[in-house]
Amino acid sequence: MTDNPIPDTTPGPADQSSSGTSLLDQPTIGAEETPHPGSGGILGGAPQGCQLRLHRSLEDRMLGGVAAGLAEYFDVDPTLVRIGFVVLALLGGLAVPLYLAGWALIPDDASELSVAEELLARERARGAW
Repeated sequence: MTDNPIPDTTPGPADQSSSGTSLLDQPTIGAEETPHPGSGGILGGAPQGCQLRLHRSLEDRMLGGVAAGLAEYFDVDPTLVRIGFVVLALLGGLAVPLYLAGWALIPDDASELSVAEELLARERARGAW
């Protein structure tokens, strides 16, 4: 017999429960999957199986829809995100470039491409690149 440092994990007769199902098929007590944004995890979000994407909102927008889109993606109240932008604006003006970057890089709800992607595609079509 050779010394194998990797243990054999193939299910055998000892791994069968009284119901005939493998112990490996039974859920582990306390095992939880790590939630991601929009997974219905810690923050709630979309139901399982739904693909939630980051977008600028069309319905709840005040300026460009960035705060409402972020709020929808992270399943928080849009007012909290807007207050966060105001606080960042008052504490050094960081909110303005972040909001502009979000407006340029996050696609609108009605389209698949962001403003920046549309501009790049238009320039490539003109042959500038």
